[in-house]
Amino acid sequence: MPNRAHGFRSSHLRQEVAAAAARMMAEDGISDYGFAKRKAAKQLGAVDADSLPTNAEIEAALREYQSIYQDEEHEERLYAMRCAAADVLELLNPFRAYLTGPVLDGTAGRYAEVDIEVFADSAKDVEIFFLNQDIRYEHREPRKLTHDTPEAILVFEWDDFPVRLTLFESRQERRSHVERARLDAVEKLIDDSLPTP
Repeated sequence: MPNRAHGFRSSHLRQEVAAAAARMMAEDGISDYGFAKRKAAKQLGAVDADSLPTNAEIEAALREYQSIYQDEEHEERLYAMRCAAADVLELLNPFRAYLTGPVLDGTAGRYAEVDIEVFADSAKDVEIFFLNQDIRYEHREPRKLTHDTPEAILVFEWDDFPVRLTLFESRQERRSHVERARLDAVEKLIDDSLPTP
């Protein structure tokens, strides 16, 4: 009997942590699932690893939160962010550019960035392209973590949305663990998600 009660408490606490992490992501602009999970767990006093939800559970809670509390606002913002992403992808047509992250998967919160990955022969080629287009950007050095580490990260504004452009070498395009979409797929998403009047 105690094991069943412990299992129920653990499952309930897990749901509470997922809901709190989802709220933080939707309202506070946290985009990292792990960080949101740890922060929510600390606030709720969850120290048992069994009490920590998976990223999939947090994503489900985030979708539910957005549908309840931000439905119309979220729908309109997501549509506008996808339109901005399509513009940037079209601009970057000379390179292999993809939309990734929460704007692609539909969970973008109020403070989300438009995440775009570009695969080019050289990050300098993209930076020179930006200079020739008179696009102002901030250059950020990526953290060296794995063999998948990008060459550079460029951050800029497009239609009042922050865009994070992550530049990889061409050979890294075959990475398969990241969901991403080219311009034609993003345009289809836009057509399928026109905000309801």
